[in-house]
Amino acid sequence: MMFTAMRRKDRQLPREEALKILQEGAYGILATLGENGYTYGVPISYAYADGKIYFHGTAAESVKDANIKFHPQVSFTVVGKTEVLPSKFATKYESAIAFGTIRKTEDKLPALRHIIAKYSPDFLDNGEKYAQAAAARVSTYVLEIEHLTGKARYND
Repeated sequence: MMFTAMRRKDRQLPREEALKILQEGAYGILATLGENGYTYGVPISYAYADGKIYFHGTAAESVKDANIKFHPQVSFTVVGKTEVLPSKFATKYESAIAFGTIRKTEDKLPALRHIIAKYSPDFLDNGEKYAQAAAARVSTYVLEIEHLTGKARYND
């Protein structure tokens, strides 16, 4: 797949910095394409590990599931630190966008463990019990990153 070059090269981040934003972000927006031709962006908790992005969601059929079945190529955006600069009509920001193919995982525990390790690192024992119980009622996904961009404005 070909990707368009970033227009503002002066704000493009090296891959390592984009990965850092991806690792540290609190949440991201998963963008999918539906059979109806509409895109669907949903805020989602996630974990980055092993060069992949892991998600979880309801086991019930959802818009996200239908769209992933229709078109598994997605993008995932994480916005890091931001600061609005009202007097300059600008914003300091950092963001990363991952592009790739997403799929449901059969073994749900690795994804759930990655997510628990990210959001509840001080509760891993209870988290394991939670993951074991939750596996029956959730779906888990993995996004294989094919392309990653990072962009930032740190100066006024």
